[in-house]
Amino acid sequence: MTQNTTRVLLGVRGMNREAGEKVAAVLLALPGVSKATPDEGQIEVHYDPSHHTVMDLVRTVRTQGFLAGML
Repeated sequence: MTQNTTRVLLGVRGMNREAGEKVAAVLLALPGVSKATPDEGQIEVHYDPSHHTVMDLVRTVRTQGFLAGML
């Protein structure tokens, strides 16, 4: 289990709940991501900062076809 976990809330333009589940699955596949909870237009991500930066997470969301940024 990861002791050093950071929480970030990402705003995701145009993402609905169904698409959010797919984006969450992609984020959860990354090493160091322990939780990804989507909601309408945003996703809460818990991750280990020794594995990823916020920009890494944003880029991952963008690969799914959405504009994203930190809220």
